[in-house]
Amino acid sequence: MSMIGEYLRVTAVELDRAIQDPDWALDFVEEVQDAEEETEPAPAEARHFSTYKAWDMLRFLLSRAGFPVNVIHGEESFAEDEDWGYGPPKYLRPERVRLAAKALRGTSYDQLVSGVDPAELTGAEVYPLGWSESGSMDWGRPWYDGLAQFFEAAARVDDAMLVWLD
Repeated sequence: MSMIGEYLRVTAVELDRAIQDPDWALDFVEEVQDAEEETEPAPAEARHFSTYKAWDMLRFLLSRAGFPVNVIHGEESFAEDEDWGYGPPKYLRPERVRLAAKALRGTSYDQLVSGVDPAELTGAEVYPLGWSESGSMDWGRPWYDGLAQFFEAAARVDDAMLVWLD
């Protein structure tokens, strides 16, 4: 079984409803995921995005860089009694999404990995392991770039974000 980082862009009205009715939120997530599975929109057009197994690598790199927003786990809890895969979901309010988008835009992947020794990831037991393999530090690039595009699109329309591990 894999641990996958998941995101859903939501409007302010949808965020309020998700907080009040977590069952609705999970149904809505599944509905959007099913719809987008058919069309596979680009990150900038999607409502759902996944960082696949790269979530922990990105968490490590962003934390190391002092990133101002917890884009990997979210920041505010809701549905605390629910388990969306690996615990309850969290969310980011629109102002935090905007701050994250600005910071992602200002931080290239090359900047994130600059000076990072793969042994640091191995020592920190960063999921999914295997950091000693050649090219392992480039593995997270497409998910980071997609995450940046996804957050940028959400920020442009003042969306909030649901965040969870599945």
